[in-house]
Amino acid sequence: MLEQQTIQEFLDALSSKAPVPGGGGASALAGAMGNGLGQMVGNLTVGKKKYAQVEEEVIQLLKTMEDLQKELISLANQDAEVFAPLAEAYRLPSKTEEEKAYKAAVMEENLLAASQVPIRIMEKSAEMLAVLKILAEKGSRMAVSDVGVGVQLIRAALLGAVMNVYINTKSMENREKAEELNQYADRLAADGTKQADAVYETVLHALK
Repeated sequence: MLEQQTIQEFLDALSSKAPVPGGGGASALAGAMGNGLGQMVGNLTVGKKKYAQVEEEVIQLLKTMEDLQKELISLANQDAEVFAPLAEAYRLPSKTEEEKAYKAAVMEENLLAASQVPIRIMEKSAEMLAVLKILAEKGSRMAVSDVGVGVQLIRAALLGAVMNVYINTKSMENREKAEELNQYADRLAADGTKQADAVYETVLHALK
């Protein structure tokens, strides 16, 4: 479980030949780190007289971010969990027609599962970008640069996850379902990138 590992343990596993963690888990972790920076900005905002008018809103944002961080860490773990049966499916025998049919069915089931986890990472990243947009405008000015760093980490999570969608849908036999997933991922990536870039520009403007 990711939350039980030290940073070094995770990096050692990531850099090894082991199939997991991989890009999906790293993307989710990047999202969790961006979330952590958002929480820091929120905590630096709450309790300050200068930001009394937005305190209740920021407190609610902190609760939202706490939930999102748990979900992102859970998704990092799920990414590893769904890859294991997919890797096993690739190794199934396919000499006879019966074996080929069984392997194809198992592969399709596991490719779908492996596609859905990164899509959820993208969805949570989109939710996090909406929070960071507010913090960029209303959060502590002393920590606005941290909002910008958080945005870039969430952007990496979003665009890292979309590649994990594509690599799995590419092998799916059900092309209608694959294209449905791809198109949804396309929208999440396009909308999220646009929003991340806008928030980042807001931060740069505040810094300069």
